[in-house]
Amino acid sequence: MPVVELNKEMSASKHLDSVVLGAGCFWGSEKRYAAIAGVVDAVSGYAGGEGVRPEYREIIKRSNKRNPKNHAEVVKVTFNTSLTSVETIIKNYFEGHDPTQLNRQGNDIGTQYRSVIFTNTEDQKLTAYEVLNEYQKRLSTSNYGKITTLIQPLIEFFPAESYHQDYLAKNPNGYCPDHSTGVKFDPSQSIVQVDNSKLLTGKHILVIESENYCPYCEKFKKDVVADYSGKTPISYRLAPQLQNLKIKTPTWATPTILFLKDGKEVYGKQGYMSAELFYKVLKKFEES
Repeated sequence: MPVVELNKEMSASKHLDSVVLGAGCFWGSEKRYAAIAGVVDAVSGYAGGEGVRPEYREIIKRSNKRNPKNHAEVVKVTFNTSLTSVETIIKNYFEGHDPTQLNRQGNDIGTQYRSVIFTNTEDQKLTAYEVLNEYQKRLSTSNYGKITTLIQPLIEFFPAESYHQDYLAKNPNGYCPDHSTGVKFDPSQSIVQVDNSKLLTGKHILVIESENYCPYCEKFKKDVVADYSGKTPISYRLAPQLQNLKIKTPTWATPTILFLKDGKEVYGKQGYMSAELFYKVLKKFEES
């Protein structure tokens, strides 16, 4: 290898660092971290366990569901320190899930889903606590409870099985889990409440999308909305923007497609909805 190329690789490696983050199911988290400018790799895996094999079939066993020594589902985030910082990544981490939930995120319940940050230096540890304390103040102002996130030194990271890596890309007809609180470090980026009065009269289709990048939302827009031929208007909202609407379907998955009549849900579908199923439901909805 030429000396110039070798020097470039050595220089680049000097700027690389990593942090391991647990925020519930690692499938959606992996994609979110990978989208941060400066992140060069995001790998799903396991960490923090003792006496439990770091394998998916082991950590999901009923006997390990409440085992405090179970591994957590985590993502190892490798980033270029000249382009982003561990502080930025940890802020994204807190904003991307509900850290006040203990050993769960939504319907995913068990110690494998615990909120945890595994650090590899003392500086990372101090930064993690500083960010946590700042976010606690903002959560408390918004009437959320105490953060349950653990901050621990990383002993060892175990990459998950190959079928878990890039899971969303390998499973094109699913959903992105979103358990975020909507509370932001930067108040100017807080989710704006919208006027839903127009949705309270007549028939409407409401698509709940992700505040972050969601491949299933984009796929739905491309496959269904781009060539939409129905009469019922389609609107978009984030999960915290559903005031005054009567919704039955849980809204933690994106996309979630809701068919509303006079502000009340008639039919709801979590996750990607194929054009075939969408138009089948739409036909019955518009004829009813």
